[in-house]
Amino acid sequence: QVQLVESGGGLVQAGGSLRLSCAFSGRTFSSATMGWFRQAPGKEREFVVAISWGGSRTDYTDSVKGRFAISRDNAKNTVYLQMNSLKPEDTAVYYCAARFSGSVASVSSPITYNAWGQGTQVTVSS
Repeated sequence: QVQLVESGGGLVQAGGSLRLSCAFSGRTFSSATMGWFRQAPGKEREFVVAISWGGSRTDYTDSVKGRFAISRDNAKNTVYLQMNSLKPEDTAVYYCAARFSGSVASVSSPITYNAWGQGTQVTVSS
């Protein structure tokens, strides 16, 4: 019922920028906490950032603070991830996720999310 589709991934040089988009359909986008996760080959899925339903609260993992910025446009049912000053360590498949549970559990916990996109590859060359 819920569908998330990521776009905007690609290959960039270190220090460059990308903006990822996640298009949402089904249920009510504005009621969902939205998150971005990433996974590199051979590594566990890692929390990157999340944004609350109203956009007033954001939570970033330490490694991207000051470089990445999440935003959402509820009228367009879309969440964005602006990535600046990219590093080779940022290389991964990036996944958009949504949760509707209203859980007070940490937004960094993948098991609390109800829907996931297919992922978009981000590759940062050195």
